Amino acid sequence: MRIFKLSGIAIMLMFLVSCGNSENNSCQSSPELYHQDIEQLYITPEKAPEHINYNVQHARWISYLEYSDIMLNKSEKEFTDYIIKMLENAKSDDINTIYFHSRAFGDSYYKSELFPQGTFLNQNYDPLKIIITEAHKLDISVHAWVNPLRCQTAEEFVTISDDFTTKKWFNEFQGTYICNVDGRMWLNPAYDEVTDFISDGILEIIRNYDVDGIHIDDYFYPSADENFDKSAFSDSGQDNLNQWRIDNINRLVSEIYSEIKNYDDDILFGISPQGNIDIDYNSQFADVKTWCSNSGYCDYIVPQIYFGFKNDICPFEQTFQQWYDMTKNSDISLVIGLAVYKEGKEDKWAGSGKNEWIEDSDVIQKQKDFIAEYENTGYSLYY
Repeated sequence: MRIFKLSGIAIMLMFLVSCGNSENNSCQSSPELYHQDIEQLYITPEKAPEHINYNVQHARWISYLEYSDIMLNKSEKEFTDYIIKMLENAKSDDINTIYFHSRAFGDSYYKSELFPQGTFLNQNYDPLKIIITEAHKLDISVHAWVNPLRCQTAEEFVTISDDFTTKKWFNEFQGTYICNVDGRMWLNPAYDEVTDFISDGILEIIRNYDVDGIHIDDYFYPSADENFDKSAFSDSGQDNLNQWRIDNINRLVSEIYSEIKNYDDDILFGISPQGNIDIDYNSQFADVKTWCSNSGYCDYIVPQIYFGFKNDICPFEQTFQQWYDMTKNSDISLVIGLAVYKEGKEDKWAGSGKNEWIEDSDVIQKQKDFIAEYENTGYSLYY
């Protein structure tokens, strides 16, 4: 059933943004020198937008991995024509929600003053604006998909303007606010300055675009290595690294949720964690059990159950049941992430079920049919 919502939150005339000093901050220079007045970035609409969202999502991710084909070196008309066709096909396939990759690597596929333009966008147009306009014509919901912590490679940072906060942190605060893991830079959620900056980026999107939701996926901590945030953990006074990291991610997620709801309660916030719950806790420090059972973290959760029915480690039905049991007594909507990209391919980590996707061409349809047996449970397709 489709829900059309009118925002009940008045558009704020001023929004005060503070950098805040983290007790864990070991940096010598004040990051407030680099704080940008994001109020100047906001475009105040004449009236609150009408949002399109659904009780049961049938969603599709549009990933940056598709941008080399649909965006790079493409004119605005070429991109728009592709998006119109893609949305029409999605509509005919019963898709009602799009998760559009708006920021994949500390960049932007929309007009931003906080993040540099994405490398696949080398023409002068606004992909997020185009997809919202065309999707809403078809009553399709659009959620801006953001990776909050993952940034560019160290090599790519050399080409970024020094005007951007992340570049200034790269130049002066490596090892604290921003950290290098195997050549790629990651923001460190241990610091209030970092989580405040991430929230500023979310606010920039929801204040300037008529998005129906904000969506983040499973890129939380990039490493379990204690050296990633050794300085911040030492300064924290805590004695359990894993729990401290879990607390940091919970604080980040809660802050994003609160900022969205304080601005417009009708904008949804969703999280797409790993389908394997052990990996969520042991590798990425994502407290999915708390998010699924408590208010104040998200509106919907999309576990990536990218497993076949015959997967030895995480068989689809049993893994689904784990997530369903965590959400069934809460107000959190459950949407199951499905791996269309595995069709016709060997699933090398599936053990004895490695050939399932080759031998059975109907795995995804069978999974959709299985999900449909559970009330108010949706799915999202990853190609």
